[in-house]
Amino acid sequence: MDDQSTILVVEDNDFVRMQIVSYLGGAGYTILEASEGAAALDHVMSNDNVDLAIVDVRMEPVGGFEFIKAIRGRDIEMPVILVTGDQTPDLLEQAGQWGVSAVLMKPVEKDRLIKTVSRTIETSKRLA
Repeated sequence: MDDQSTILVVEDNDFVRMQIVSYLGGAGYTILEASEGAAALDHVMSNDNVDLAIVDVRMEPVGGFEFIKAIRGRDIEMPVILVTGDQTPDLLEQAGQWGVSAVLMKPVEKDRLIKTVSRTIETSKRLA
């Protein structure tokens, strides 16, 4: 794993966000945090070294898909992993349309999260 990788965790539930941050921090990643999409967009626009965003689908006022649409509209191809409690087929279809790297169900399992993040960052760096 490249411990120089910076991950933006965007989650409005404080407990879930702290849990994800703890898992990834323990794995050696540098973490940025935001509690909703507008704040996350500010992080991305002011910090060009974000390697990956982990984003909750349902947040107010700016949710996960709105965040993805905003960064894609600015030609930012950063990989995004969605976390959600929803199990609707249209969510996976929409995720595919917007180039989401992976969708993880809540509660997020530590090992699955770390493996998915590591694989996504490796793939992104190979394609760059």
